[in-house]
Amino acid sequence: MPIAQYSAYFLNNTNQHTVRAVSKQGWQEAVRGKETIMTKKIAVVAANGKAGQLIVKEAVSRGMNVTAFVRGENRTAAQKVVVKDIMDIEAADLAGFDAVVDAFGAWTPETLDQHSTTLAHLCDCVANTDVRLLVVGGAGSLYVNPKHTMTVSDTSDFPDAFKPLAGAMAKALGELRGRGDVKWTYISPAGDFQAEGERTGEYILGGEELTLNAAGESIISYADYAIAMVDEIESGDHIQQRISTVRK
Repeated sequence: MPIAQYSAYFLNNTNQHTVRAVSKQGWQEAVRGKETIMTKKIAVVAANGKAGQLIVKEAVSRGMNVTAFVRGENRTAAQKVVVKDIMDIEAADLAGFDAVVDAFGAWTPETLDQHSTTLAHLCDCVANTDVRLLVVGGAGSLYVNPKHTMTVSDTSDFPDAFKPLAGAMAKALGELRGRGDVKWTYISPAGDFQAEGERTGEYILGGEELTLNAAGESIISYADYAIAMVDEIESGDHIQQRISTVRK
C-alpha cells in the first residue's frame, strides 16, 4: 500500500506520549530552566559529511565541546579534530565523551555492508561504558502499521533504487537492537530528508512509526534533524530506543 494511504491513520491516531513538537526556545526552557548545564563533551564520527557538519555546528552553537573524527581535511566547526578512519578508531579514542554521534553513510552497492561493520565497531568501542552512541539512521525501516509488520521500504511506492540502501540500514538497526551493552539511540529522519532544506527550528519527535505532520508530509531538513540530534544528546531519555523526526 502507498505511504499516502497511511496519512489519515497517523494524523488521527498519534500517540501523544511518543510524539511531541519541539522548538529551540522550548528546548531551552525545558532543559535549561534557570540553571546552568554542564558542558557536554561529544564526538561526531564521519563529521565531514553534510549531516555531520550540521550536527557539529548545532552542538558548537550550544556551547558543547565537540571533537570531529574525519578521514581528511576538517570541514567542520569543531573545536578539536582527530584524523582517523572510522575502523581505526579505538575505545581509548572515545573514552571520556558524554556522547558519540555516528554520522557515517555509504551509498554504493559495494559499500552498503559498511553500515553494519562500522556501527558494530563503534558499539564495541563504547560497550559497557556510560558513553552514549547516537546514530544518524534511515527512514526506510520506520513502520507504517500499528502491528509493526510493514515498513516504509515495504510499501509499493518505495523506489526500487533505494531498497538496497534501506535494507542495509535496517540490517544495521536490527543488529544494534541486540546490543544490550551499549547506550544507543537511533534517530530516523523523515522520508524526505532534505540536505539543503531550511532550518525552521521546530520539529515533531516520533517513535518507531512513520509520523506525518499536519500537512500530511514526511519531510525534514538536515538542519532541523541536527537540532533533534543535539536535543537528544541534552535530554538523554531515549536510551536503547529508535526515535524519528519530521518537520512541524
